[in-house]
Amino acid sequence: MAATILVADDSATMRMIVQATLTGAGWKVLTAENGQQALEVAKRHPVDLVVSDWNMPVMGGLELIQGLRDDDQYLDVPVLVLTTEDDVDSKMAARDLGVCGWLSKPVDPDVLVELASELLDEQAGA
Repeated sequence: MAATILVADDSATMRMIVQATLTGAGWKVLTAENGQQALEVAKRHPVDLVVSDWNMPVMGGLELIQGLRDDDQYLDVPVLVLTTEDDVDSKMAARDLGVCGWLSKPVDPDVLVELASELLDEQAGA
């Protein structure tokens, strides 16, 4: 059964690109426009990986990850951050919450699929 990936980004274009990339690799993808919406989606539909923007309105990536980690079922779910941010403090805060990767936008689709495959411990399309 294909893994389910939750993509949270306030940019509709970025959500579409990431969704198309991951769906094309064989995974089920759910999307959200911000961290709050992503938490609501994650409560209704268990996910195996989260790909999140760092800066979003309503609730950003940091708060989303904290919210996920507060739920026992998401303590160990891998999280990738996709962002234009590159400051050390943000990266340290993300690392402290167990973020598995920090990818700069625009993201290379091949790198995204490769990282998702590693984190999900499966081949794309498997």
